[in-house]
Amino acid sequence: MAQITLKNLAHSYDPTPRSEADYALKEMDHIWEDGGAYALLGASGCGKSTLLNIISGLLRPSHGRVLFGETDVTDAPTAARNIAQVFQFPVVYDTMTVRENLAFPLRNRKMDPGYIKARVDQIAAMIGLEAELSRKARGLTADAKQKISLGRGMVREDVNAILFDEPLTVIDPHMKFELRTQLKSLHREFGHTMIYVTHDQTEALTFADKVVVMHDGRVVQMGTPEELFERPAHSFVGYFIGSPGMNFFEAEIAGAHAIVNGVEVPLGATHGPVPGRTRIGIRPEFCVLDRAGGLPFQIRRIEDVGRHRIIRGEVMGTEVNITVPEGTEIAADATRILFAPEKINVYADDWRVAPLGEEM
Repeated sequence: MAQITLKNLAHSYDPTPRSEADYALKEMDHIWEDGGAYALLGASGCGKSTLLNIISGLLRPSHGRVLFGETDVTDAPTAARNIAQVFQFPVVYDTMTVRENLAFPLRNRKMDPGYIKARVDQIAAMIGLEAELSRKARGLTADAKQKISLGRGMVREDVNAILFDEPLTVIDPHMKFELRTQLKSLHREFGHTMIYVTHDQTEALTFADKVVVMHDGRVVQMGTPEELFERPAHSFVGYFIGSPGMNFFEAEIAGAHAIVNGVEVPLGATHGPVPGRTRIGIRPEFCVLDRAGGLPFQIRRIEDVGRHRIIRGEVMGTEVNITVPEGTEIAADATRILFAPEKINVYADDWRVAPLGEEM
């Protein structure tokens, strides 16, 4: 296992980049702690797989360094980095049995046969393939083959890190939940450094101790699921995390208040002068319909999604979502919207502005 450090890392697929826009990965400095379980989350094309491939050694960065512990591995091939990697689509040896596929990384390292058998049996039970161990991989479904890929990635106990590149794409929804749970159990038991790439926020938030959110080739926040929900560091995080995402309003910030279309909205803390384009963000869970006060709200439709309902509407031309528990009465004359002041975040040019006195 190893701490992974990225120093001044950036990458462009253009051999002669002329501006920041030519970089698939903008310059970054980050530390991935030894033994951490990380999810690398973002929309398609944001740079997740590029970053993972640089860490794994499949791609050399345009500039910057990659360190495993104190060792610079920037120019080291994948085989020299002592990692396991599981890809989006299954990579298996069709002519081998399931047992032989799972045992392959251990046999390559000439591990003791007794240990190999015990370890393969343990991993097969974890991924639900005990009954298939003697079968050839050729006749298995894509779902089962991807489980083999996952198992082969997890079978070694001595790796520096295990990297997962959207590994559950071909897995059915029920099995996704089970495998995420098993990955969490594996991490707790063996403490491998794990980096799990996904565009699915549910996968990221349920798997990771810390989620690394990427947007436009840049890491915009690394934090716990609670931090991403409560204090999104960038407006993209507020929008991308949560269903529905955060509501945003153009606003002027005046100390402990925001002015939205001429209406004063109390904030839960005081802010100093805030330059740039300023907005406030509030999650749908912390918005309340009322008969008086607040901002004018016009209901467009109500969606029942099971455990709660989503009220979709407008505040002076801005689309707004409110979530309320199932069974909550929605009064016809409730035409105003109030916000929980302590749950409002302030943004300048898309980056969160900490209130005065907040501990960083």
